[in-house]
Amino acid sequence: MVSAMFDPVLLRSFVAVVDCGNFTRAAERLHLTQSTVSQQIRRLEDVAGCQLLDRDQRRVVATTEGERLLAYARRILALHEEAADVLINQQSDGVLRLGVPEDFASERLLPLLSAFVGAYPRVRLEVTSGLGPELQRQYRSGEFDVLLVKQMGDSDDCLASWPEPLCWVDSRSMPCLDREPLPLVAFPVGGLYRNEMLQHLEVGGWRWRIGYSSASLAGVCAAVAAGLGISLLPVRVVQAGHQILGEDSGLPVVQGVRLALYARSGLGAAGQCLQSELFDLCANSPC
Repeated sequence: MVSAMFDPVLLRSFVAVVDCGNFTRAAERLHLTQSTVSQQIRRLEDVAGCQLLDRDQRRVVATTEGERLLAYARRILALHEEAADVLINQQSDGVLRLGVPEDFASERLLPLLSAFVGAYPRVRLEVTSGLGPELQRQYRSGEFDVLLVKQMGDSDDCLASWPEPLCWVDSRSMPCLDREPLPLVAFPVGGLYRNEMLQHLEVGGWRWRIGYSSASLAGVCAAVAAGLGISLLPVRVVQAGHQILGEDSGLPVVQGVRLALYARSGLGAAGQCLQSELFDLCANSPC
């Protein structure tokens, strides 16, 4: 019974009669016959169990009970129209899922993503940033449509890859290189830079300890600048408070990683555009 009372068809006729003050004009507004409108009002009154309109006046007006219902009726109809607009007139063109390296997700990528969202407002873009091995696992399990990832070397199924030179970085004001054991600033376990850093130090016979760990590139860079330890980072993220440690430091030489682009087959126009934009960004960005 409650659902029938709030039937938008009945409520729409009720609101129209109140607004027009007349069954005939309400029927014209709704493109219905006067008898149909009268029947709908009687059904609404039967369900409500009270009289909603005073028909004895020259102009039809709402009764006290009708006035109470009127405010709810307008809100219900407004919500009904809003839902119809969202579900019918604003249908999505689908979801596009992008995975990107944590240290690539800010200064280089955000302007591109902002422009893409503006160009494809009906596409729901979902962006996930994280560490390389986990991003690779998620892509392989089908959780991403497009992927930018840091990896060692190329793979057969990547669309393209670009060099990402690495360097040892120390604090300019409070250097750590001469401390024993050597303090390190690292990403969490599983991070590509961390794995490379520890493997090379172990092979080189260095004694080390993790002095600071952070999943955030900003946190790692700040910790190095503050003198909490040295780290292995991309050359492009070196800041004013850092100093690059060259071969004369005695630290092992580390080959750079690769920034690789992947995309699943069968992408729509929006996905192909995003793939192309990411390719151009990587190909034209300085290493």
